[in-house]
Amino acid sequence: MELVATINRVKYDAFKWRYELSLPWKLVLALGMAALTGLLAQVRIPLPWSPVPITGQTFAVLLTGVLLGRWWGGISLAIYAGLGIAGVPWFAGWGSGIGYLAGPTGGYIIGFILAALFLGYFTDKFIRSRSFFTMLGLMLFANLILIYVPGLLQLGLWFNLVKGEPATLSALLGMGALPFIAGDITKAIVAAAIARGVTPKHAYNGEIDKGKWASWRIP
Repeated sequence: MELVATINRVKYDAFKWRYELSLPWKLVLALGMAALTGLLAQVRIPLPWSPVPITGQTFAVLLTGVLLGRWWGGISLAIYAGLGIAGVPWFAGWGSGIGYLAGPTGGYIIGFILAALFLGYFTDKFIRSRSFFTMLGLMLFANLILIYVPGLLQLGLWFNLVKGEPATLSALLGMGALPFIAGDITKAIVAAAIARGVTPKHAYNGEIDKGKWASWRIP
């Protein structure tokens, strides 16, 4: 019991420390998670029928929102996008530049920012969100909706403007969503388990459900 209490205290102290950090240190953490996203972007499996490869980016994106919290998860991924546009070669396949963001996979990068903002908000504002099943549900929504929708929209626009051949919805799903669902669900399960293990189950910044979450939480 003493070990469990110590671990819980360490988690609480770590997240409270993160929440109360000065701006320069928050920027350092945001840059670090952006670099991790860029590193996992190089874990890349091209698909012969699609301009969208399988990558490890989404795993980093999901954890960025949890670890950096409200606003800073999104800021971290905005830094990833902005520095990539500026020339840092950390998009998938060591890519960079505005042309990459305007390409067939650019919409997914915009979705990364939305997903991290979404997960960071719930992590910081609701203790209940830090349980495994609640976090898994949030991560699946972030991945399958907030990342896939802008990704598919830009992929369709790219086919129209660059290829000059409008893609049907079924074709877009076959190239930009369906091949990735199983892998993304697996990554979400692992990320949710990590989030469950590292996040404190006590309020560190005045959470909305402070004092009442335990009576209706999901384990």
